[in-house]
This record gives sequence, C-alpha cells and structure tokens, in this order.
Amino acid sequence: MAAEGTSHSHTDTFIGITCVVIFLISYLCVLGEEFFHLRKSKPVIIAAGLIWLLVGLAYTLEGDNESAAIAFRHNLLEYAELFFFLLAAMSFITTLEERQVFAALRSWLITCNLSLLQIYWATGALAFLLSPVADNLSTALLMGAVVMAVGQHNVRFVAVGCINVVVAANAGGAFSPFGDITTLMVWQKGVIGFSGFFNLFIPSVISWLVPALIMSAVVEKGNPVPERRHQQRQMKPGALPILALFLLTIMLAVTSHSLLHLPSVLGMMTGLGVLKLYGYYLSRFESSIRDTGHVHNFHIQNLTDISQMKGDHTDVIRRFDIFQVVERSAWDTLMFFYGIVLSVGGLAALGYLGLLSDLFYSNLGPTLANSLIGVLSSLIDNIPVMFAVLTMQPDMSTNQWLLVTLTTGIGGSLLSIGSAAGIALMGQAQGVYTFSSHLKWSWAIALGYLLSIMSHLWLNGS
Repeated sequence: MAAEGTSHSHTDTFIGITCVVIFLISYLCVLGEEFFHLRKSKPVIIAAGLIWLLVGLAYTLEGDNESAAIAFRHNLLEYAELFFFLLAAMSFITTLEERQVFAALRSWLITCNLSLLQIYWATGALAFLLSPVADNLSTALLMGAVVMAVGQHNVRFVAVGCINVVVAANAGGAFSPFGDITTLMVWQKGVIGFSGFFNLFIPSVISWLVPALIMSAVVEKGNPVPERRHQQRQMKPGALPILALFLLTIMLAVTSHSLLHLPSVLGMMTGLGVLKLYGYYLSRFESSIRDTGHVHNFHIQNLTDISQMKGDHTDVIRRFDIFQVVERSAWDTLMFFYGIVLSVGGLAALGYLGLLSDLFYSNLGPTLANSLIGVLSSLIDNIPVMFAVLTMQPDMSTNQWLLVTLTTGIGGSLLSIGSAAGIALMGQAQGVYTFSSHLKWSWAIALGYLLSIMSHLWLNGS
C-alpha cells in the first residue's frame, strides 16, 4: 500500500477511536479473567470481529473495496502458520504428559530427599533448562507442583520457590525459538535466525540468577517436613520414543526453515503426522493398562480382539487415542492468540501502530524503547506487545531485535500477572503465591532485568 502511494490513517476518526475502545474493553476483560471467570479468548475474538468490520467500513467509505480484505488475509495467514506450529508443539507436550514423563520427573524429585535449599535451586535450574523446549507455562506448573509438594505448609518457601520458578521459566524461554510464543513469532517472521537466539543465553541466565541468589537468602537450610511415603510414578510405554520423535521434529522444522527456506510449520506438522502414526501403533498394540500406583502392568491384546475397531475415534476403554490427546491442548490460548493477532492487525490497518512506532522508536531510540517495552509486558501480555512490534517493523539492527525479544520474554516476570506462568501458579498455589508476595521481590527481579539488558549490550552490542 505504501509503495502504491496509498495511505490509510484513521487514528483521529470516530471509527479509529471506537476500535481502540473496543480493544481496551476486551483486554480489561482478559485482565479480569480471575474475577469474572470468563475465558480470555472470548472477549478478544469478539473484539477482533468488530474491529475488522469497522476497518472494512472505513476503507469502503473511502472507495477502497480491496485493501481491507488483503490486510485481513495477510494477518490470518500469519496466525495460521503460528496456530499449526503451536498445535503440533502442544500435542507433543500433552502426549508426553499423558505418557507420564513429567509425572515421573516430579516424583523422582520429591523422593530424592533434598533439602529445601537444594529443591529451590533444582526446581529453578530445571525450569530454566526445560522451558526452551517445553513452553514456560507447562514448565512452571510442573516445577511449581514440586515446590508445593515438598514445601507443604512452609508458606515462605512455597512463595519464594514459586517466584523463582516463574522467573526461571520466563528467562529460559527467552533464548529459544520454542520457549515462548513471542520468540516463536520473531523466528517465524525471519527477523532472527535460529542460532541467533542463543546469543541471549548469558543475559537470560543473569536475569534468573540475580534474583534467585537474592531470594535464596530467606530459604531455610533444613530439610522438608517428612510426610507419608510418596508413591513413585513411572513412565508409560512409548514415552521415550515420543520424546525422541519430538526432538527429531524440532530438528526437521529448523532444517527445513534454515536450509530450504520453507515455513517451519511444515516440519512441525510432518512430525505431528508421524506422532499420530505412532499413536495408532500404541492404540493397536497397547491394550488395557492397569495402574496400581507403584508399577504399570501392560499386556498385549490379541489382534482378533481389536479387528473390529474403526479408526482412531473408536471409544475403547483405556485405549490410547491421539485425538483425545490433541483435544487436551490449550485451545483457549490458541483462540486468544487469534483474537490478539487480528485485533492488533486491525489497529495497524487503521494506522495506530505506525503512530506508536514514531512515538517510541523515533523519539526515544531503539535501546530505551525496547527496554520500556519489556516493562510494558509486565502489565500487558507479551503476545500483543511483540506482535505490535513485529507489525511496526521499526528499522533496527539484529542486536536490537534480540534486545526486544529478551525484554518481552523476561519483562513479564516483574509482576505475577505479567506472564502466563505467573498467572497459572497463582491459581495452583492460591493464597500462598499471590500478587503481593511476588511484588515484594519485584525489586530483585528488576535488578536482574537491568543487568541482563546491560550484559546483552556489552556482549552483543547495541
């Protein structure tokens, strides 16, 4: 549109202002999800529809009957690529959860008889190392469960341990394309290459270690209160092959994107197809499973007993069904992502993101702007923030793109409501890990945030 000399700016019109109001109202509903008990995807999907209807009306009144549809399809295509990528990744994570990989890891940690301080550091380190592959939300819930199981009634330990897990999970997700939706968006957009994200490893470590060291001073040095004997959980058959298949799928997505210049979603969906095929193998040869709590007894069902099965949707008791696994994916998150991408895209079509780009990057400079954007992500979900930056396409160096990727990833740790990991743990450790308990240590997290930015500028340049 810019190349053709066409300019559509409705930032000072009634339609434009109405669209902004609609978006703000929908986002207030998102922020009040815990109070209204309204899934966050519902208001933003409605907002996206209303915004684009008004965008179409604005363009039509100007005599342009094509540009709005072209812009909508462009945003829809961007969402579709990310949707299928996330769907494939979530299906793998959910399958590993169904095969009790994470339950076995949690059970092993609980039965290791570690001290409270050792559990504090072990859960933080594992959250940092797991989140680059498994998303930060799943990682935080897993490690948070360990903290609560070991800490029991030790309120101070549980609160500090949950903060440590949230900060570590967000920091670990910042240096990997698979660690967070924002890093995935940056990689899918082609702004930063796959290996380029690893330049953020040391700044990410600093953003976690600094507050973790400060908070460790209040962790008791003793052992947790002994409880009744914990029952060891074991992985189900097929867990390790699925884990290997997940890693191979990631390699396929990376190589197809880097070497063949194809969208990475192609590799992920191909891997999902192989997972479904392996799921067919499990459903056919894994018969009834008896879980006694200590061991799993499996026996192979006679093939004649399953000869009447009609595809993967057959309702067979205790039979592995890959489609049921996919149904357990975080559909609310995927639909929320749709509403955000389309809403922000609609505001961009009206000219608001161009206005914000001039305000931030032209007046403040990229370093200060990117640092403030990270702080903003502690109040507003980092997904719309990063998508807005990508839509603005400010003229920045690769290291500045790395900086905004870092800040939007770790900035959400400043407040408990700034990331999906923090919000989820507030629900899991309700009444113990709260907004106020997190706020008490926000100064330490902010110190790590500033030092991580400084280390990035020193190591990678401005």
